[in-house]
Amino acid sequence: MSRTALVTGATAGIGEACVRSLVASGWRCIATGRRAERLDALVDELGADKLHAAVFDIRDEAARDAALDSLPEDFAGIDLLVNNAGLALGTSPAHKADLDQWKVMIDTNVTALASLTHKLLPSLIERKGAVINLSSVAANYPYTGGNVYGGTKAFVRQFSLGLRSDLAGTGVRVTSIEPGMVETEFTLVRTGGNQEAHEKLYGGAEPMTAEDIAETVRWVAELPPHLNINALELMPVSQSFAGFQVARS
Repeated sequence: MSRTALVTGATAGIGEACVRSLVASGWRCIATGRRAERLDALVDELGADKLHAAVFDIRDEAARDAALDSLPEDFAGIDLLVNNAGLALGTSPAHKADLDQWKVMIDTNVTALASLTHKLLPSLIERKGAVINLSSVAANYPYTGGNVYGGTKAFVRQFSLGLRSDLAGTGVRVTSIEPGMVETEFTLVRTGGNQEAHEKLYGGAEPMTAEDIAETVRWVAELPPHLNINALELMPVSQSFAGFQVARS
């Protein structure tokens, strides 16, 4: 029997790569995102029998519920939730940051993720499914300008561990995936489309790819049901831990 995954933020990057990887491995997928044209193109490519597009902003609970409550029968039973949708906005230190950007990150990376998870937990418990949350190394290692973004990803990690505790005995598996540098649209979104910043960050670094993370997600999803990966941190070989800052007079 085919299993069904719901992947948020599937219009680009890691989310799109997760959909491709899971469908190639025999899963049905529900792909969510705001950009209908990208989701429709993905459905045309992969097939409507394997992929269903659910177009909504993850922060809009009414639109989300309408989309999920009207899923086609073949996609209605969800076995895997991949909470991928998220973003970073701005690189300024906290005292110079845009408060509206902070609120968007919290609304997207924290509130929407928790809300969607809460909605799907009854089904996931009934089907002994799995939740895979995309956190970040920013959850574990602070850096200048990371402030609220790092805080949201720390929430995702801790929320994942809390879910594991609460769901003990249900058969539901929960994993926090915590990548380092991955070359996607991430930096373009963060900097408002600054291509120079994108190239400066990734140039010569041999960063991980969206496909690298998607294959990791697929591997975790397909592990035997008695085995749980609590948290998994990944970095490209070129990336390691930063030194401490010292402010001098």
